[in-house]
Amino acid sequence: MYSIGIITASDKGARGEREDISGKAIADMLVKIGAVKQYVVVPDDQKLLADTMITMIDKQEIDLVLTTGGTGLGPRDVTPEATLSIVEKIVPGIPEAMRAKSLEKTSRAMLSRAVAGIRGRSLIINLPGSPKGVRECLEVVLPGIEHGLAILKGETGECGQA
Repeated sequence: MYSIGIITASDKGARGEREDISGKAIADMLVKIGAVKQYVVVPDDQKLLADTMITMIDKQEIDLVLTTGGTGLGPRDVTPEATLSIVEKIVPGIPEAMRAKSLEKTSRAMLSRAVAGIRGRSLIINLPGSPKGVRECLEVVLPGIEHGLAILKGETGECGQA
């Protein structure tokens, strides 16, 4: 079982003006691979998002950090930039898979700027802000996440399947 951190990027959510359904959807979908150790709703602020991810990973030693929101084209959408500013390696296949699957349902999926990356021995994945988008994207990447975390933690080293 892995430790999980969830960060919802939402100005309205941080002010208490909107209930965070997407963060709850993430928690519900990940019960099979781990437990949520930290869950926060923060404003769409690049430095605050980056600092929150750093704290979760470097101080709380969380294995998997999932963000929701802030991946679009809006002027306050800065989650990918916050993520890229703190990761040591990017994992482009994760957001590529999410966008590919989402494009089967809507052409708007091409507008997602979500990224994924590694910091230390932890994985960070940006997810969309909508509960529907969160569920659809996690369904695509969940099968690989557990194996990816096992590799990061040194629990396995083989990616090849028989």
